[in-house]
Amino acid sequence: MEVRRFEHGSRVPGWDREVDLSKDPSQVPDPATTPVPEDVRAEIEAHMAKYPDSRSATLPALAAVQRHHGWCSPEAIEQAACVMRLTPGYLTAVATFYDMFDTEPVGRHRVYVCTNISCSLRGADELYARVKELTDGDADFAVKRFECLGACDIAPMASVDGTYVGPLALSDVEELLDDVRNDRDPLPRKQLRYRPSAGATTPDDHTEGTA
Repeated sequence: MEVRRFEHGSRVPGWDREVDLSKDPSQVPDPATTPVPEDVRAEIEAHMAKYPDSRSATLPALAAVQRHHGWCSPEAIEQAACVMRLTPGYLTAVATFYDMFDTEPVGRHRVYVCTNISCSLRGADELYARVKELTDGDADFAVKRFECLGACDIAPMASVDGTYVGPLALSDVEELLDDVRNDRDPLPRKQLRYRPSAGATTPDDHTEGTA
């Protein structure tokens, strides 16, 4: 009997494939034969410079090559490994662990619907189903459940191409996807970055009590 343990979990495609033990040991790519786009190289090196141990820049390095290639392709992994002087196997192990990295081609728009406890209790499962329904057959979208996006204060919420949006209602989904399809800022009124911080004042606060 198949145990569908990871149906809603955080395993990327290919997590259950056997390792090919017949392959030669992974080697650090040779800079002479591994072309790396200059903007990608500069970004990765800038991240590496921030840490005593350059391996601490692995996540931002993978993010840089994924933005450039659209996914963490073998070529993208090879380029990051070349700049960081690591083996592709090391970076692949990291890329396959984290949900935000794709090791197979996906749509250019990534919509991650948080379905962890806070969001789930507030209707995230229905929200996810609605997003899937309205993007069905649209190759531009990569929609997935996400274990936790760390924004419980705006539950239920989603990450849309890296932008946190919430709290979301089912009635918001059509507008949200329409914004994305037309390259507009997705639901600005519900974006986390536009929410006032604690202690923030509004323009009216400065005029209160004046004549």
